[in-house]
Amino acid sequence: MSQILAEVLSANRAYAENFGDKGKLTIPPARHFTILTCMDARLDPAQYAGLAEGDAHIIRNAGGRASDDAIRSLVISYKLLGTREWFVIHHSDCGMALFTDDIIRRLLASSLKTAVIDEQGWQDVGEGPGSIEAEYIDWLTFKDLSRSVYDDVKRIRNHPLVPHQIPIYGFIYDVRTGKLTEVPEATEVGKAL
Repeated sequence: MSQILAEVLSANRAYAENFGDKGKLTIPPARHFTILTCMDARLDPAQYAGLAEGDAHIIRNAGGRASDDAIRSLVISYKLLGTREWFVIHHSDCGMALFTDDIIRRLLASSLKTAVIDEQGWQDVGEGPGSIEAEYIDWLTFKDLSRSVYDDVKRIRNHPLVPHQIPIYGFIYDVRTGKLTEVPEATEVGKAL
């Protein structure tokens, strides 16, 4: 058993011992909202948004992007589970701004091993085989953080399965301070109609 596996299982035993009434939480989130945010380990949406278990849906992916799968989850969150407000929260110092679709495609075509970044940029240190399957994925990288929030809110707002009465807010989380800063243009394009 790996050290990580042992630590997770030990933590779960302690958590389960103090689970209390959490088994009685309802499936719909109690506060009726959803956050779409990045998978970055430095982000703890429960902490920065003041959430307890059962309060809100949290959808996470690389970059917190409005991918087809994220929109699928948002629609389910509303249609079947009654959420009424959505937040798109990207963050400073995001790894998705450190590469392009072409870079990750090149790295994956070369090898499936973990790459490294140095002063010359991303380098593949593994040996093949790689795969050309990366060519068929939109990696949703970005260079402009505020623009990525705006683009994602706009994409969600204009999606034919998203009801117009749901307000969609756009924010950036600062990994250095813990503060949320609104992207006003994103919130404007995401306002309920």
